[in-house]
Amino acid sequence: MANPDPAHLRANYDRIAGEYTAHIYNELDGKPFDRELLRRFADSLPPGGEVCDLGCGPGHVARFLREAGANIFGMDLSPAMVAEARRLNPEIRFETGDIFALPLADRLLASIVAFYSMVNFPPASLSAAFREMRRVLMADGRLLIAFHLGDETISPGELWGQAVSLNFYLFPTAIVREALEASGFDIEEVLEREPYAPEVEHQSRRAYILARAV
Repeated sequence: MANPDPAHLRANYDRIAGEYTAHIYNELDGKPFDRELLRRFADSLPPGGEVCDLGCGPGHVARFLREAGANIFGMDLSPAMVAEARRLNPEIRFETGDIFALPLADRLLASIVAFYSMVNFPPASLSAAFREMRRVLMADGRLLIAFHLGDETISPGELWGQAVSLNFYLFPTAIVREALEASGFDIEEVLEREPYAPEVEHQSRRAYILARAV
């Protein structure tokens, strides 16, 4: 299966960027598990090593990690999302970029964090995304990803009152692990949790994988 059409994804996320930001930007306030995981990730980073929040949306994860001491910048496919991130976090650099063709040099980054950045990628395209992440990571560079657990595709038609044409993929942990390992990563830790309350997040189980580039 071909990788997702970046123009299609970009148009959809540009359309909903404002509503997405309004509903998602403060979500970490209600997610203590995620906050603790991100703090632990920040504490493990090499001093001064550059970190990319890949698929950064409005920049809330980048903001949290910067406040925890990370040397971080954000990247997103959607220019409208990048504009929201810059507006809300003027002290952090944000750029546009496609996960499947990152505008970054080989072995540039010490770490990548990608929270739900693969949610619109079909399972067959995961390895291509992870290979590109591996390309821009230094040897022993670390990757922290989050995704929705399951084995189904959801096509909602609208989000927060805005029409969308998007597929959202839920993945079994084994599929994501296999794609990471096939793309040049060693798995260090796998964590799963039940969903928080409906007012905090979509009611799906969540998984987090910490991996190291080899």
